[in-house]
Amino acid sequence: MSALVHAGRVVVITGAASGIGAATAHLFAEQGAYVVLGDIDEAAREVAATLATPGLFVRTDVTQPDSVEQLMSAAMERFSRLDILVANAGIAETKSPIHELDLVAWQRVIDINLTGVALCNQYAALRMLQGSGGVIVNMASILAHVGQVNSHAYSASKAAVVNLTRSIALTYARQGIRANCVSPGYIETPLLSRLPEQVITAILEKQPIGRLGQPVEVARVVSFLASDAASLITGACINADGGYTAV
Repeated sequence: MSALVHAGRVVVITGAASGIGAATAHLFAEQGAYVVLGDIDEAAREVAATLATPGLFVRTDVTQPDSVEQLMSAAMERFSRLDILVANAGIAETKSPIHELDLVAWQRVIDINLTGVALCNQYAALRMLQGSGGVIVNMASILAHVGQVNSHAYSASKAAVVNLTRSIALTYARQGIRANCVSPGYIETPLLSRLPEQVITAILEKQPIGRLGQPVEVARVVSFLASDAASLITGACINADGGYTAV
């Protein structure tokens, strides 16, 4: 792909304060896009200020329709268009067996990881339908495809994102909107770095490539799916996991 493959395009990225979201924001900006960062974490403001192209930060709670609507409206007001949505905001869960289910904790994960993605898709699609179409890339996880002990809400939410994306892809296939998702594996992010050393060691032992992924490696997959080079791809989910789910 050309270095400026996304030149002039307007991209909204949620969960952009760090990790995959921040790496994706930087990559799109380096490729010529104008990036609007939505996050409840004010650290995303600093990310926006350091992009290669003028960036915009909008404090966003993806569980609140009004907040998501304001994010998309801000992108339209500043740049007069919305070409790409990267629905990346998500949280992990405090793991426990299902017989000890904390319903409040469960609902929070579902609200952010699934309902938040749906709301972002809703308000982005509204703008894309008013223009010339666009591309949606939703963030799933390898735990949408394989099980993990005591990961109930997170796994359920990410599996739902995969099929939500397929439904959206089919709904808008003839209206100029493509929708795909990416399922990252274990990526070296601030969230992962907080795990105990022995847990990270155990993860590495299961990695076919023998290392953790880097946020920019996932960002490159997102960029490809959002590009014209992927014009025939919609309703797909790409595993960016170093072979973890191939075992």
